[in-house]
Amino acid sequence: MAEVEIPNVEELEEIKVDTFTKRVALVTAIFAVCLAITSLGGSNAMKEMILAQQQASDQWAFYQAKVIREHLYRGQKLRLELDLLERGDAIKPEAKAKWEAMLKKLTEEEKRYGEEKRDIEKEARAFERERDLNRSKDPYFDYAEVLLQIAIVLSSIAILAHSRTVFVCACVAAGLGILLSINGFLLLVQIPFLQ
Repeated sequence: MAEVEIPNVEELEEIKVDTFTKRVALVTAIFAVCLAITSLGGSNAMKEMILAQQQASDQWAFYQAKVIREHLYRGQKLRLELDLLERGDAIKPEAKAKWEAMLKKLTEEEKRYGEEKRDIEKEARAFERERDLNRSKDPYFDYAEVLLQIAIVLSSIAILAHSRTVFVCACVAAGLGILLSINGFLLLVQIPFLQ
């Protein structure tokens, strides 16, 4: 009769533990990749928020410069209109023609600056919207990073303790972290306490 070798219970337990360890290690590596992607998304959101704020500030400064120029031309125009009204017919026709030409030019410049400032205001508001969008994304990435780091730590503990319960907790934390990270990229849901 052929000899049948019965496996040692300790060897079976060791193989079982080794398989669990390999699977948890593989899943932990996936958590680490998700953490890297989340970290990159958070970093980019922060950079984009800061850049948009700087661009909005630049546009508002440019807007203010246009407003000042518009007011200067308006003031000069009003002063010239008052001078023309005050001097009336006493002005030589050649001088009056030059004053009227100057008045027309001042009116055109005032109008041009008024139109330019409206375009600049639109750009500044667009940068502010971009800033606000990235500001609302950032907390999702922050909390996602924390949850993914906790998941990695819990996975390490699960390997050391050979505990499936701890590993399930790690998977739950990672799942929440991944959902928050996806929401950080797409802003599908607004969570009130994260705003």
